[in-house]
Amino acid sequence: MSRPSAVPPPAHRVPRSLIPAPRHHLPAAPPRHAVAVGSALLLGALLIGLVIAVSERPSFQGLDDRWAASLHSSRGGSFTGFAGVLDRLGGPLGTVLPLGLTGCLCVYGRWRSGLFAFSAALVTNVLVVLPLKQSVDRPRPPHPWVLVTDGSFPSGQVFSAVTLVFVAGVLVFPPRARRWWWLFAALYVVAMMFSRTWLHAQWLSDTVAGALAGAGSCMLLWRAFEPLLRIEGERTAADSLWL
Repeated sequence: MSRPSAVPPPAHRVPRSLIPAPRHHLPAAPPRHAVAVGSALLLGALLIGLVIAVSERPSFQGLDDRWAASLHSSRGGSFTGFAGVLDRLGGPLGTVLPLGLTGCLCVYGRWRSGLFAFSAALVTNVLVVLPLKQSVDRPRPPHPWVLVTDGSFPSGQVFSAVTLVFVAGVLVFPPRARRWWWLFAALYVVAMMFSRTWLHAQWLSDTVAGALAGAGSCMLLWRAFEPLLRIEGERTAADSLWL
């Protein structure tokens, strides 16, 4: 009778706490409820537009009027100069900066992130902002201080500001720096909202809708691009982006 073969001892398992963390944390992964949150934010912007479209005087027009009246001041004040800088950042540079970010990402082999940045910061502007402006067709506040086009709702400047800081936070900054970036991003978006109303270019509700639409669109695209961004993150950790 042959002796049973010896069973090899179990392999030594390294405790999970001793496994080194990945060297890279880019791009960031979307949260679990990204679709629900993004849909709710985008729906909020659409509902504001619907109320404006079907009502001669929306229920929040009184708040818009009071906010606009509280901002009457001299056009030569320091706030006007600051708002003018933000107006230029949200105008022509609002297109140049996302294109520059997209190009830089592609140069470093991160074409998946570049595609996400291009879609979130530029394509959504064409697919979300322009149709809303044409369908709602809300008049601007009287006597704007800067050159504006037709259609006040939603704020394209605020929308562009939100999408730009959103994609930069997801694609560029590691976790520790990302916490500080979100704080800066929130301050920047609030400043852009203030500048649009200070310049009498848009109503307060227009800027709120622009922020909601921008954040909602980015959240939905973040979840849609998650498989591509995950592959990029794995290849970044393996130093094989170009493969």
